[in-house]
Amino acid sequence: MSHTRFVVIAGCGRLGSLLADELSQAGHSVVVIDLDERKFTALSSGFGGFRVVGDALESAVLRRAQIERANCFLATTAEDNTNLMLVQVAKTIFGVPVVIARLFNPLYAPIYRE
Repeated sequence: MSHTRFVVIAGCGRLGSLLADELSQAGHSVVVIDLDERKFTALSSGFGGFRVVGDALESAVLRRAQIERANCFLATTAEDNTNLMLVQVAKTIFGVPVVIARLFNPLYAPIYRE
């Protein structure tokens, strides 16, 4: 990514916090959403983005995260079905151009590719 992006990440577990830290430190604007406020402790002290506590499946929470401004949306929760729904909502309802979902079960790969 050569220019600044506005990235929304759903899920602040190991992967979500790692991506949030890396993207933030690379100069991108980052918002992380998680149901559990305690998960935000996984972010490094260098994280310069924003945190939103709530369920990313709720459109009001996505709007609080300013998803309509996002160039990229990353679904990094621990649930494949949730990640699939989140990227579909981000793409079809909010028009986010780049959506990426974490995948645990390879059987879902064809669905994710669509």
